[in-house]
Amino acid sequence: MMKTLRLLPSILTVSAVFLLSNISFAQQNQTFSVTSLNAGINLIKAEVAANVAQREQGLMFRDRLGPNEGMVFLFGEPQTVCMWMKNTLIPLSVAFMDEKGTIINIEEMKAQTLNSHCAKKAATYALEMSAGWFKQKGIKSGTTIDGLPGVK
Repeated sequence: MMKTLRLLPSILTVSAVFLLSNISFAQQNQTFSVTSLNAGINLIKAEVAANVAQREQGLMFRDRLGPNEGMVFLFGEPQTVCMWMKNTLIPLSVAFMDEKGTIINIEEMKAQTLNSHCAKKAATYALEMSAGWFKQKGIKSGTTIDGLPGVK
């Protein structure tokens, strides 16, 4: 009986670690469709975060993105939108867009931070790319991203 009581804290610790690792795995378990977007002459291969679970996971736990790869977040209708970088291992740039795909503003986000990065007005879409991508391509506020789901 005494040995069992001494082992109890170890068993509880192992159980807690197992439970937490399963929660992390579940958060990473979303699958995303891919769409092609255009920013002028720049072709973007974007994973699509269309539902709440996908938007919550976003690019968490990724250790890299390809040169023209990113993620587009669909919010359905214009709304107040803010992003953060919890569990996001790579620095990103985010472009917030209106219902026509016109960029409202672009924010630079540092990896694994909890700072809020918000659209300056109601946004319908957000596009995350590797840090500095928009600046490197000369893409600024007022540029339209073509090919967004739901934009005619």
